[in-house]
Amino acid sequence: MTTALLVIDVQESFRQRPLWQVISNPDIVDDVNRLVDAARRRDELVVWVLHAEPGTGTVFDPASGHVRLIDGLEPRDGEPILTKTSYNAFTTTNLQQILVSRGVDHVVICGIRTEQCCETTARLACDLGYTVTFVTEATATNPIAHRDAPPDISVEEMMADPRTLPAEAIIARTEFALAGRFATIATIDEVVGRAEVLTGS
Repeated sequence: MTTALLVIDVQESFRQRPLWQVISNPDIVDDVNRLVDAARRRDELVVWVLHAEPGTGTVFDPASGHVRLIDGLEPRDGEPILTKTSYNAFTTTNLQQILVSRGVDHVVICGIRTEQCCETTARLACDLGYTVTFVTEATATNPIAHRDAPPDISVEEMMADPRTLPAEAIIARTEFALAGRFATIATIDEVVGRAEVLTGS
């Protein structure tokens, strides 16, 4: 099995939003780096993906300067850095071409947000025939306001609203949706441990 690690949207844009104060995993950079280090020890491909919304004037607009990896993440030469405009990492990039050219048949997924770009990428990867490992522990998301909440609701108001879906519930639902159908759920230690066994570290 030939594996690639997909690092999805671990970018400064998210840290610039008020919702970052209630992010489920503020230490995601450390978690991602553990997976990156393990993949590099196995000489596996690491693919970095960023999300952009050009012309929107938001923190996801490249003109904002925030569509870049969070400090502490350092791609190496030869590791692709892709910019997508869809939720999944395939539709608006050449990710599929890159994976096919490297003979990849297994992808490991981590990043932001658990239930959005990460889960969507996992589902599409499965449909494309890849074996998928989803490292929930190395993802992050935030609580989601109820669909009837005002669009300009503050974080404080959202957190006080009993209809708000907590991050923990979102993460659990993602695992239930993916496990046994679209992906295998794995911990960081399980992925890193596989690297140590294979390399004799």
